[in-house]
Amino acid sequence: MSKNFGVKPYLFPMPTYMIGTYNEDNTVDVMMMAWGGICAEDMVALNLEAEHKTVANLESRKAFTLSVPGTDTLRESDFFGIASSNKMADKFERTGLHAVKSERVDAPVITEYPLTLECEVVEMQSQPYGLRVLGKIVNVIADEKVLDEAGKIDAGKLHAFAFDQMQNGYYAIGEKVGQAWRSGADLMKK
Repeated sequence: MSKNFGVKPYLFPMPTYMIGTYNEDNTVDVMMMAWGGICAEDMVALNLEAEHKTVANLESRKAFTLSVPGTDTLRESDFFGIASSNKMADKFERTGLHAVKSERVDAPVITEYPLTLECEVVEMQSQPYGLRVLGKIVNVIADEKVLDEAGKIDAGKLHAFAFDQMQNGYYAIGEKVGQAWRSGADLMKK
């Protein structure tokens, strides 16, 4: 038996990405977002509401970082999704997290986040359903603790978590359950 829910943004998992920008006074702003992701080999798409302080920062700086938080920073990361920099000037400082200036773009790198994409704003598209920001990835930074023996990023070591929009929960991600483009390859032989 199935139940109809009407039109809802119900997909799972939803990502938890952290957008890092600089405010006009060079202080750090971080915002949690779930509506976005990779849209090409070297591009990301962020779907945002135009009223966010982060959007003003993106317009003025033309750069941002996009990070994957680990469960060890869930509290601080959730706070970045609750608090608005439009109303709370010391939002970043309240968390106790640390930032360094990116060497490649005009945006902060939050040192506690294990994986960060450094991005340049390519386009900001006002749509009837919100604002879409397209960013070009210029570099990826990964903490050594999330690398495997071959020096590649091990997704399981990120200790990432996903957002559940249906129940407003967070779920840890980690167990590898298959190999992409191999787990179902035997069905090609039929």
